[in-house]
Amino acid sequence: MTNQKRVSLVCTVRDEEDNIAQLIESMIGQSVAPDEIVINDCNSQDATTAIVQQYIDMGFPIRLVFGGYNIPSGRNNAIFHASGDIVACTDAGLILDRHWLKRLIAPLMADEADVVGGFFRPLPRSVFELAVGCTNYREAAEIIPDQFMPFGKSVAFRKAVWDQVDGYPEWASHCEDLLFDFALRNAGVRFVFVPDALVHFRPRGTIKQFYRQYFLYARGDAIGGLWYKRHLMRYAVYLFGLLLLLAGGLGVGILASGVIAYCVQPWQRLWLRHKEGVNGWQVVLASALVPWIRLIGDVAKMIGYPVGWWTLWQKPMLRTERNQWRAKYLTPVPPSPVVE
Repeated sequence: MTNQKRVSLVCTVRDEEDNIAQLIESMIGQSVAPDEIVINDCNSQDATTAIVQQYIDMGFPIRLVFGGYNIPSGRNNAIFHASGDIVACTDAGLILDRHWLKRLIAPLMADEADVVGGFFRPLPRSVFELAVGCTNYREAAEIIPDQFMPFGKSVAFRKAVWDQVDGYPEWASHCEDLLFDFALRNAGVRFVFVPDALVHFRPRGTIKQFYRQYFLYARGDAIGGLWYKRHLMRYAVYLFGLLLLLAGGLGVGILASGVIAYCVQPWQRLWLRHKEGVNGWQVVLASALVPWIRLIGDVAKMIGYPVGWWTLWQKPMLRTERNQWRAKYLTPVPPSPVVE
């Protein structure tokens, strides 16, 4: 680190006793160490805080703070307590690449960016997780850098820009990191994508966990007012597919061709995994699961999205908070420079 800029590495946790040590080990093992690590506990009922305290007692530069009621409020509390000019964020359940922080903060240190998005890569432990990872998560080469929206699990920014938009929107239980990105882009701050600043994560390991994840994502999209055209298109495509199926004959052939086209990209990613050393039979079995992963994920989204709108209808206070936030931070304004 330099004398001019301090770096705080933050995350918020809740009931993570089975993985928090793994995350902390990857934090303290960074090739460029942060000046401090701030871990916010959001009312854990297990041994999470005791494990964090063990590392503090061993002398590592970790501060344990308490607060928040969901991910954005917990993350905001961690950032509030952070003393660094630069804040790097990650999440529980991850493993940070040894050079993640070094690569992530480099554009900030060089004053080439105000927000830096790192990337993430699945670390599957089963055929199902392999299929989920290759179906639902893109390769870095597929990303258009200028359009990439950083996720809260792999991002760094100047603390000043976090303050500029009043932090992550706490009314949003999901998709808060994308809303934060939209607010920052609207404020005119500089974004940079660093694909080799990697965190590793384990995809959901069961159908139930996977379904719930994408149900909640879609519900969050509706509550946040995100991607409505994309969701409407999904309903239209599945309705058209149903009509083709009912038509039979040529319609079924067209439908089958569409399903194959929908699965080509995941199959290509699986082939890359095979070239990297994944067992061929695992790749074959995962390939057979891809159409089902696509279907389950889409069904979860098509159910979750209207549930999100129903939630807004049922909770006028939430709707008011959402609308006030969007009016304040997503109304087009001229770009303004960020002052440290």
